[in-house]
Amino acid sequence: MHHPPPDPDAAPVILFDGQCVLCDRSVLFIIDRDRTRRFRFAPLQSEVARPYLNGCNLPEGYLEGIVLVEGRRCYKKSTAILKILRRLDGLYCLFYPLIFVPALLRDPVYDFVARHRYRWFGKLDQCRISKDVEDRLVPGVDDGKGAR
Repeated sequence: MHHPPPDPDAAPVILFDGQCVLCDRSVLFIIDRDRTRRFRFAPLQSEVARPYLNGCNLPEGYLEGIVLVEGRRCYKKSTAILKILRRLDGLYCLFYPLIFVPALLRDPVYDFVARHRYRWFGKLDQCRISKDVEDRLVPGVDDGKGAR
């Protein structure tokens, strides 16, 4: 199935590893704290993620971490996390000043956790984001390949 390029005016999209238990829980954490429903979600393994990855100049099959797509801007790893936390309800925005720490120093911590995420938290056969949050997924996420 072919998906059109992402709409730069659409809601911000969070691309996540749909087989990672930590990522799965993180999506649920974000949804619970995103009462204004700003974000939409798509597993990196889904067909619908391809145009976003292309738009971010990331290779198909990219699984190195979370990607936040806001309009025509793409953020990866710790920068994506900080930008997401800034927009959540509650005091999570207090972490945002860490954005002033260069990514060169922040991302190695992110990479360390990402490298060990399957061993520490487990790996799923397929993304299990529940039907309860189906309306928060990017349209077309269920591509019939078990990505959801």
